[in-house]
Amino acid sequence: MNLFETIDKTEHEQVIFCHNKDAGLKAIIAIHNTILGPALGGLRMYPYATEEQALTDVLRLSRGMTYKAAVSGLNLGGGKSIIIGDPKKDKSEALFRAFGRFLDSLGGRYITAEDVGIDVNDMEYVYQETENVVGVHQMHGGSGDPSPFTAFGTLQSIKASLELKYGNQNIGDYSYAIQGVGHVGIELVKLIHAEGGKMFVTDVNQEALDICRDQYGCEVVGLDEIYSVDADVYCPCALGATVNDETIEQFKFDIVCGSANNQLAENRHGDELEERGIIYAPDYAVNAGGLMNVSIELEGYNRERAMRMTRNIYYNISNIFKIAKRDNIPTWRAADRMGEERIAMMGKIQQPYMNQKKVKFSGRVKK
Repeated sequence: MNLFETIDKTEHEQVIFCHNKDAGLKAIIAIHNTILGPALGGLRMYPYATEEQALTDVLRLSRGMTYKAAVSGLNLGGGKSIIIGDPKKDKSEALFRAFGRFLDSLGGRYITAEDVGIDVNDMEYVYQETENVVGVHQMHGGSGDPSPFTAFGTLQSIKASLELKYGNQNIGDYSYAIQGVGHVGIELVKLIHAEGGKMFVTDVNQEALDICRDQYGCEVVGLDEIYSVDADVYCPCALGATVNDETIEQFKFDIVCGSANNQLAENRHGDELEERGIIYAPDYAVNAGGLMNVSIELEGYNRERAMRMTRNIYYNISNIFKIAKRDNIPTWRAADRMGEERIAMMGKIQQPYMNQKKVKFSGRVKK
């Protein structure tokens, strides 16, 4: 891979390679855009087959965070970080503290949080080396698990999609195919159940499926069957790229709206959904609730304020639909345009975030 040619195409501001042989650390921090503010995005740990695969992933994810923050109205830029390793056997205090020192050296230009393969215990070690962490435990003034907020934002997105398609927001009048009932998926199941919606669910975790069936009345289907169930809304809440050539042919859905990242295998699949009359709520706008929640830690966390902010996802999704209609473009492109317009507007009055001021974390208590 030609690194500089690659980041020129993706328009990244900075890519940092972090290595500590003694701690076994091989990490990459990608800062995509800081026009709106310091970059914020999660840290994930995964046993990538190659370093090129790891770099491709962190570049793609960090760019997505820029757009997510922009369409959400947050004064944040986009970044992401990855640690190459097996989260089941390669974790250690030294690993995460070494990463924390690299993170701290950036002076607040990038702020991290939990992501795939990382839990609150891991972030405790990172937090010992730097304050540039959100989603820390409540004992430190943090917000804890962001999953309920991501799910709540997804519910708001579903309501906006129902309003566009059917002219109402009655969750209980429709059926839902939920692909993945992990941390976010199970929270969405609870919310839909509370409003009386019928649900089909699938997951690799049988215990989670049993809970969905026994406690929330869901119908369990096979991993490959979820794409062909007769439901109104498809909610991808686990794997990316599940909207692809094979699955679209099976869809009976009117709406695609879920919390998973990178749901479209390629942008052309968003075009195909549009051609088929299937409403697509762009994923990074749908799943912004978790980001909104942790962003409040920068000013002093307040759960009620986080819930109010997350409710605004309904209006963000509605605005994306309006832009799509205004410009006669697919919704995935409308979401990008909405984010780009905001970045361009703010870019006229401020430059990339380069330590002009130190990020303040109000209400933080080190223990």
